[in-house]
Amino acid sequence: MTESKRLDGKVAWVTGSSRGIGRVVASHLASLGASVAIHGTTPTSTRQLGEADSLDAVAKAIADEHGTDVLAVHGDLTAEDVVAGNVADIRARFGKIDILINNAGGDIGSKGVTAERAGKPIVNDAIEIPMHEVQTIVDRNLRTCILVTRAVVPEMMERKQGWVVTIGSIAGLSGHPSEVSYSVAKAAVHEYTRCLAAQMRPYGVYANVIAPGEIIVPRFEASRPTRDERKVRDGALTRYGWPEEIARVVEFFVTSDSSYISGQVLRVDGGAQLWPA
Repeated sequence: MTESKRLDGKVAWVTGSSRGIGRVVASHLASLGASVAIHGTTPTSTRQLGEADSLDAVAKAIADEHGTDVLAVHGDLTAEDVVAGNVADIRARFGKIDILINNAGGDIGSKGVTAERAGKPIVNDAIEIPMHEVQTIVDRNLRTCILVTRAVVPEMMERKQGWVVTIGSIAGLSGHPSEVSYSVAKAAVHEYTRCLAAQMRPYGVYANVIAPGEIIVPRFEASRPTRDERKVRDGALTRYGWPEEIARVVEFFVTSDSSYISGQVLRVDGGAQLWPA
């Protein structure tokens, strides 16, 4: 096995990978030799921000580029039966899931990503935000993470091998006057993953969190004003980050590079936050 195919023989499921960070992570894992299951809420959720015609088109593009097997699954991961169906489909195709990337989430309210500000609730503070928006955001981030993990990790425990990487956010590591429900949900996701890591120590299953900062993807740009001078790929760390920079950290966490690391929250934010996690 060459270093470039260091995940040959492994199977990865990346939730929320029809677009954005998740799609880039899925493609990167495929480039390392993994068979990959990608996921979107619907077969055409890729169209919402113009990133692809369909989920199947994304799967084909990744497979063609990297010469690996890619399966597309879809559905609302806040529903336990949908999660079970996705997992069954992946196991039927690949036989196992070695790597789980909990990427599904976002600060998207009940009107969905095509709404104003790419779905951010208009009232988004600690006091006035409508409770149905709170529930939507918490379910989208925390409930999906818990349901998917519960469905996948038992087989890792049986094999005494597996890797879970949760995509959190630096929003979950500090206080904010806005995007409060998202911050709370991501803080809970961080702690859930820490607790998972503690439980999995005897089984040799790793669980870590990546907390991205401001990463340039189409939804990020659709949800807020951005500054062109920060859209550079090197130089001062005051720039925005890029999804491939998240993907390379995922690689670190699912390979022997991190063989004695579990239960950690790693910021990938160019040093925007410089206090303990």
